[in-house]
Amino acid sequence: MNGVQAYASVAPQPNFDALVRRHADLVKRIAYHLAGRLPPQVEVGDLVQSGMIGLLEAAQHFTAGRGATFETYAGIRIRGAMLDALRKLDWAPRSVHRKARAAATAMRAVEARTGREASDADVAAQLGVGLDEYHGILQDALGCQLLRLNDADDGEDSTLDRLPHEGPDPQGEAVDEARREAVIAAIQALPERERLVLSLYYEQELNLKEIGAVLKVTESRACQLHGQALVRLKASLAEWRG
Repeated sequence: MNGVQAYASVAPQPNFDALVRRHADLVKRIAYHLAGRLPPQVEVGDLVQSGMIGLLEAAQHFTAGRGATFETYAGIRIRGAMLDALRKLDWAPRSVHRKARAAATAMRAVEARTGREASDADVAAQLGVGLDEYHGILQDALGCQLLRLNDADDGEDSTLDRLPHEGPDPQGEAVDEARREAVIAAIQALPERERLVLSLYYEQELNLKEIGAVLKVTESRACQLHGQALVRLKASLAEWRG
């Protein structure tokens, strides 16, 4: 549904048009902030279009007097609409998924053989590629996994997408809880700098340039550390990827 269709599908509430006009810049601010944390293939204009749908829905459903300002409520709906749109995209070709899986397999092999954390050089050697090529694999892997840490192979639904959506499911809830605990344990087991990168990126919402400044490394190195962390998580969580 495009913005015009979304607008036509709702019955305007009092001050509907005024709310939309007044907060149109909020959509752009959120879009540019989010775009700074995504691969360059993602167009800001696409984020803005999705965000406008979120704004229209927020203006339609907002009820004053419930403890939240419209801007706070709309910001959540706008960001959620953008993320929903992004989750429907897969900008990485199958070769990128294949190389990311190969890197995760190589990392598991190195760590099983040595009993220690695999370094960039270790994994590159296991793959039989140069360090620069391995860093390229990490950068591509980062692009295709930003929103899907639990993604399935070759564009299938993610693990989260396969969870039941209707009615209580004790067995499913137990599996989901075990999965969350496994993810938490895998993150806690990451090398300190990789764990810090994930915290700065996903919790503090810093972009890679800002993370590089915090760690006193280049933006490129921050990207490599992020990609390495995701590949390490993929290796650690291999048993859940079914």
